[in-house]
Order: sequence, then structure tokens, then C-alpha cells
Amino acid sequence: MSTDDLEQYENKLELDLYREYRDVVGIFKFAVETERRFYLCNSVDLKVRTEGGDVYYEVTMGDAWVWDMYRPARFVKTAKVLTFRDVSIEEIQHSELQVPEPPR
Repeated sequence: MSTDDLEQYENKLELDLYREYRDVVGIFKFAVETERRFYLCNSVDLKVRTEGGDVYYEVTMGDAWVWDMYRPARFVKTAKVLTFRDVSIEEIQHSELQVPEPPR
């Protein structure tokens, strides 16, 4: 497989993932972003934990969809993330939701 073939394959995967996101975003209540992943979910619980002077976050999500083009199954019943980095949780306002079309 050439470099161009690989790049074309990854571009197709990313475009397919964006289209899937556009199709499913309306069924979720929250958008959660960590340093490694982006999630859509219907329930989210954030706990701040401390251990040995370090602070970290435990994020538990239910009924989730994971933005990851290499995962064979992006829908998961429960997802748990432990991170020392920032976590962004936003409630999705469906009445204002207009997902832009991908570039052609």
C-alpha cells in the first residue's frame, strides 16, 4: 500500500466518521471531550479524585458514542475515562443543532 493509498483510506474513514456523527448527534444529550477522545452520551458523571497530592478526573458515561475512526464499534453501553488533563462537558441544545455539511 502506497503512502497516497493510505492517506486516501484515512481521509475516507474520517469522512465516514463525520457522517456517522452527523447522523447520531441528535440522539445524545451531552458532548464530552478529553485530551484523547470526543464522546457523545446520554448520561455523564464527573468526579474529582485526589491521590498522593495529585488530582485527576474520573468521567463515567452511559449510552455513549466514541469519535474514533479506528474503533470497529463506536457505540458503547458504558465508558469510563481517568485523566489528569482537562475535561469538557457540554449539554447539547438540540433546538439549535445544525451540523455543517462536510467539505467535498
